[in-house]
Amino acid sequence: QVQLVESGGGLVQAGRSLKLSCTASPTIPMINAVAWYRQVPGMQRELVAGFTISGTRHYADFVKGRFTISADNTKNTVYLQMNSLKPEDTAVYYCNYPHLHAPGAYWGQGTQVTVSS
Repeated sequence: QVQLVESGGGLVQAGRSLKLSCTASPTIPMINAVAWYRQVPGMQRELVAGFTISGTRHYADFVKGRFTISADNTKNTVYLQMNSLKPEDTAVYYCNYPHLHAPGAYWGQGTQVTVSS
């Protein structure tokens, strides 16, 4: 059983930044198999950022150039640095594992990000 705990969400003004963290326990062998999703009420959960098997980062078009995913193996944590936030980025952000070509079985509880205009 893998537990994923997200943190770092909050309320910010448009144009500001937030950094989300997702920490896995117990230690997982492939920290870069953790991906970030987000969900707005009434909408499907959508992929925001993740890693390919080779370790290349990939992003949804709507966050390219603004968000950066990174991983710290020593802390068993994946981060999502979100810059230039827009009101349409408002959502609950979830991490998922193991994300390869599709969502894996494990989800965190989510962290709310609210961007005011």
